[in-house]
Amino acid sequence: MTTILGIKLSNRTATSPEFQNIISEYGCIIKTRIGLHSTCSSVCANYGIILLEIVDDENISQLKKDLLKIEGVTLDSMSL
Repeated sequence: MTTILGIKLSNRTATSPEFQNIISEYGCIIKTRIGLHSTCSSVCANYGIILLEIVDDENISQLKKDLLKIEGVTLDSMSL
């Protein structure tokens, strides 16, 4: 089974270091990571959306719990 996590960081500049540490902990179960945020020459949005493709369903619930400890994180998942 493939699971996609959609994660929104509402304060990207402040929370990205903590987010990156958690993602690094679970690096072996993350097959794909895509980060999206609005940017142009004069503005860089302070929110971001990250899509993670997870290959190990056994650890998803703990990954979600760890991510939700970060202030301003919301997430949802889809399994195929």
